[in-house]
Amino acid sequence: MNGTGDDNFGRRDYAAIVRAIARTARGDRGSQGLAAEGQSGLGKRRSQERLHQAVVDALWEGLQITSVSWLGFYIEHHHPERGHEMILGARRDKPACSPIGMHGACGRCCTSQRPLIVSDVAALGAGYIACDPRDRSEVVLPVFDDDGACWGVLDLDSYAIGAFAQSDVHGLQAVLEAAGLTRQAEWAGRTDTV
Repeated sequence: MNGTGDDNFGRRDYAAIVRAIARTARGDRGSQGLAAEGQSGLGKRRSQERLHQAVVDALWEGLQITSVSWLGFYIEHHHPERGHEMILGARRDKPACSPIGMHGACGRCCTSQRPLIVSDVAALGAGYIACDPRDRSEVVLPVFDDDGACWGVLDLDSYAIGAFAQSDVHGLQAVLEAAGLTRQAEWAGRTDTV
């Protein structure tokens, strides 16, 4: 591993994941498709939760052999007493911390509304929220609703230092857009790195 994430990118086939997500969203596998489910109130929320899980499952299936140790969504939430925090959403393949404060990598990404690549989590110091002490690097992408508000983040972790690169940001963004979970990136070329 050269510390840039490029060694793993050759095996990270985001195009195949985009195709799988597009089939799931359209319902090519014999179901109505996630996009056709109830679009108001509780039905819409359940449909979104299933879509989040479908994206997480597709990413896990395609990326777990490429040094990705965990992935999932964190949803931005305002708690009346604690203020803004991130609540764990769909994830694979182990538990994670929830809620988490806005001072960690996920909160930083959500607040800045730009992707964040952390080559070595030790560089975050006290700002790092360690759900798994074996994790050494991560990449976090903001996700936006149709009005441009950041509703949460997609977070991927790895036990390897330097496991993620800008190519991962672009691939993950393509997956999120194909699933209809975010609008086209307005942060193009403005990824934060640590």
